Amino acid sequence: MPSIRIPAPLRKLTNDQEVVSATGANIGEIIADLDKNHPGLKERICDESGNVRRFVNIFLNDEDIRFLEEKATVVKDTDEISIVPAIAGG
Repeated sequence: MPSIRIPAPLRKLTNDQEVVSATGANIGEIIADLDKNHPGLKERICDESGNVRRFVNIFLNDEDIRFLEEKATVVKDTDEISIVPAIAGG
């Protein structure tokens, strides 16, 4: 099962776990499984259309999924997925 790194602002939904696991063949399935096991995660990661929100970056082994196949990006059991909220400021 791939490991998913959860950012601090979302850890309240994972019982303060920094790393969780989820099953799925691609990023979309991983997000659905995460939401099943940690309700509320999907709505913070995805918009109403089910697409990853603009201000949320998801990396598969240090590669931004936006430059791969987005939610259709294939995931292997040994992969590491990082959810990274964009940081703004000045």
